[in-house]
Parts: sequence; structure tokens; C-alpha cells
Amino acid sequence: MDFLCFLTRITKKVRTFATMNINELEGKRIAVLLSGGVDSSVVVYEFARLGLHPDCFYIKIGPEEEEEWDCSSEEDLEMATAVAHKYGCRLEVIDCHREYWDQVTRYTMDKVRAGLTPNPDVMCNRLIKFGAFEEKRGHDYDLFATGHYAQTEIDDEGRKWLVTSPDPVKDQTDFLAQIYDWQLRKALFPIGHYVKDEVRQIAEREHLVNAKRKDSQGICFLGKINYNDYIRRYLGENPGDVIELETGRRIGEHKGLWFHTIGQRKGMGFGGGPWFVVKKDVERNILYVSHGYDPETAYKQDFPIHDFHALTRPLDEVFGAQTTGAAITFKIRHTPGYLAATLEQTGAGSYIVHAKERIHGVAPGQFCVVYDEHHHRCLGSGEITI
Repeated sequence: MDFLCFLTRITKKVRTFATMNINELEGKRIAVLLSGGVDSSVVVYEFARLGLHPDCFYIKIGPEEEEEWDCSSEEDLEMATAVAHKYGCRLEVIDCHREYWDQVTRYTMDKVRAGLTPNPDVMCNRLIKFGAFEEKRGHDYDLFATGHYAQTEIDDEGRKWLVTSPDPVKDQTDFLAQIYDWQLRKALFPIGHYVKDEVRQIAEREHLVNAKRKDSQGICFLGKINYNDYIRRYLGENPGDVIELETGRRIGEHKGLWFHTIGQRKGMGFGGGPWFVVKKDVERNILYVSHGYDPETAYKQDFPIHDFHALTRPLDEVFGAQTTGAAITFKIRHTPGYLAATLEQTGAGSYIVHAKERIHGVAPGQFCVVYDEHHHRCLGSGEITI
């Protein structure tokens, strides 16, 4: 039986939309980015069930210097090694910690120092997983496979689109919305058609060593590192006043504006709450909060975005000449729901998003991730500039 026939028979037994495309795989050099977590481990299984044994790569990143922060990386590597061995795959460790500091950490610290709300996970995908890895080893491969909950599809003209996963909670297209078009063309998401419970079930059925391992809650693949600890490591603390917006009353002291985001309502540590972060004065180092549940000042319905990064086609090609007024859906944070809006173009790569409803916690520096009106295709993202 030839290779193509074999793959055809196997994939007929599984879902047809998001399973790995036979034409993409045949004769291609495939790299799997194996993190040690359950998702990327099931990716290796998905190849093995097709009779394929791709090369696996564990990307090592971390702080500028080796220290106690890296305690989880040894366990990650042990898990990745066990999974690669189980399926007869070669595993290579790629050290990208210097690139992470020079690119992702620098981006993050520059943004928070300016009072903005960055997303290091978004930039990590663009600059490290699909960037630095390409420069070091990825250029030797035709396709990269990762454990992201995302899918792709090819249109009638042969263009590859990033499309959403059926798991609304785990969908990670928002974290991929800044990758370059050439990176998307090389991307494979073999578990993107599953929901998380199905991935867990596969891992348990196949007796994967990390089947019951908890998902990482840290930054990108820095494992268990807390975001505030990450910020404190590089920027330290810079105490300032916390002022109630409506009354001008001082209610306490913050440890640094960079530890707070617009719309935040947990972890404030002030009595008489709940309190909500509604404004930052970077020049005077003042954090403004409002008392009460979801105050009016925390909502916005119209907001500008700039430097829009289109994934497959520019928006004016997607919507034709009438980008202004085009119906979209969008996200401004990693949540299960999508919000309806229309776009108004104000310049090259600049738009105003007119949401159908008022939105809580819109903050400058966040990425607004734009989808079609059915939240199927991810069209790209731009940075909020309020």
C-alpha cells in the first residue's frame, strides 16, 4: 500500500475538517514543538497513529539567568523526552532563552513601563515558537506542528486561513493573531479539531505520562512563573497613590502601575471593595479606581486600534472597498465569547471598532483580535490605542 493510500484510509475514520491534510503531509519534513504538556504530547500521538515519526523539539526559554524560576523546566523536559521515546521520535533541545529576553521580555517591559497592557503570549508565538525556532532549526522543515487549539483551512484560491477551534474555552486563535503569513503557511494544529476533554481522554487511553498533568497557568511556556513576579524581576516596584476617581480620595498605595490592568477587579488588596481599575496616570504614578460593581467609567463601546496585522489577506481585500461598516466579531482578552462590532477605517492599518454593546476593561496596549462575523476565520489583530 502506498503512503497516500495508507493516510487516506486512516483519516477517513476521523473528522474530516481539521484532521491533518494528507496533501500537506506527504513527503514533507515535519517538526513538532513538544513542550511536555498533554496537548503537544497528543500531537505526537496523532502523527504516530498515521505511521509518522516526526522530529520533536523542546524549546528552552526562561529568565536572563538560571535561577529557581526554572524549576519546572526539568520536569517539562522529562515529560517531553518520555513522549518522544514512546513514539520513536528524535528529540532535540533548542535554547531560546536569550531570544526570549531580547525580544518578548523587552517588548513586555517597554509596554508596561509606558502604562500599557501587553500580551507576551501573543508575541512569544510570533517571535519564539514560529520565529527564533525557524532561524535555529525550523528552516530545515516544511511544517511546524504545535498543540494549539486552532485550525486552518485552504480556500478555493489556495490561501491558508487561521480558523477557530470547536472548544470555545481553549481556542487559542487569539494568541496566534500576530504570526506572519509565512509562519501560518508552515503551521499545523493536529489537535485543533478536538475539545480539551477529548485530548485528555486520548492521553489517558494511550497511557501518556502527562495525561493527568495540569495545564500551565504561567506566561507562554515559562511554566509556573507568575506574571507579577515576572514583571517585578525586571522592573522592581514603584509605589504610588491609589485614588478614588469620583471623589479624589486617597484609599491606599500601589506597588507599581505595571502590576495593574484597566478593568482589574481582583487582587487589589484594599478595604471597602470591590474596587475596579479605571485609569492610570503614568506621569504622576497614580492609579485611579472606582468603587462599586462595574462602574460606568470602566465601559467603552468605541475604541481605536492601530498597526493592524492581517493574517492571510488585508482587510480591504476581505471586505472589498467598503471596510468601513464591515461586520466583524472580536476579542480583547482570552475569553470564550466573541463580541459583535463594525469597523471604521481611519487610515492605513488604523480603525475604530464600534462594538454593538459596551465592553468592560478596554485597555491601551491590548490586542483587539478580529474575526469574521461568524467568528470562524481569524483575520488578524491590532493594538488598542486609547
